[in-house]
Amino acid sequence: MDKKTGGKLFICGTPIGNLKDISLRCLEILKSVDLIACEDTRKTIGLLNFYGIKKKLISYHEFNKIKSGKKILELLSQNKNIALVSDAGMPCISDPGSELINMARENFFDIEVIPGPTAFATAIAFAGINKKSFIFEGFIDKNERKKFVKRIKFEERTVVFYEAPHKLLNMLEFLFDNLGNRKLYLVKELTKIHENFFFGWLDEAIELLKKNPPKGEYVVLLYGTENKFDFGEMNIQEHLDFYLKNNFDLKTAIKKVAKDRNLSKNQVYLIAHNIRK
Repeated sequence: MDKKTGGKLFICGTPIGNLKDISLRCLEILKSVDLIACEDTRKTIGLLNFYGIKKKLISYHEFNKIKSGKKILELLSQNKNIALVSDAGMPCISDPGSELINMARENFFDIEVIPGPTAFATAIAFAGINKKSFIFEGFIDKNERKKFVKRIKFEERTVVFYEAPHKLLNMLEFLFDNLGNRKLYLVKELTKIHENFFFGWLDEAIELLKKNPPKGEYVVLLYGTENKFDFGEMNIQEHLDFYLKNNFDLKTAIKKVAKDRNLSKNQVYLIAHNIRK
């Protein structure tokens, strides 16, 4: 693929709290680029001032990403090198950035990523969860909670998501009502002065937060189910469909349902064949 003549877009990971958590490479890039595209100029100016960096800033956030993105592409075409940063952490990880990156790639501009901290990875390390795999869900929109619960009801892996303090208690109560009691970690204000965590059960966390209203940004690490499927709540077709919707191919889904229910694969195959007609 031919590169378009022009500048380069640098995707820069910045600290999630402690301003010293920034790489030397990232500092070099921020000092060298022609301008910096940022989510909130006030946040980014604080970081730049801390390191004595003076650069022109351009606003790029969720509500102006199309208009501002076109402006950034225009500047790239004028041979300007631009760094993209979010308020904290890596662009694209529950922050703006994906649209701009795709627009730049579609227009054949060079892209370089400077990795940096992410809250969910830091929280997993902080909690010391010994799991081979997990699911990251980002922020859960209130209108999407029912779909979220349905998606994770039978999930055995740890589910990691972000939640704002004013929504946290309500979200945990919703999870308790729909999933029952589960173990979880609540990790807040990572790398900041009030960094803290709670480990226990959903009902314990709910009671604690009722007495001590949450403050700061939270990462929630919800343990997966330790139970097998409740086959009394689903028929064979629903059971099979669950695996298919969770990205298992048909052959694997048939094997898993047959094993779960102690049935022959041929019995499940016939039902699967009917589903797919």
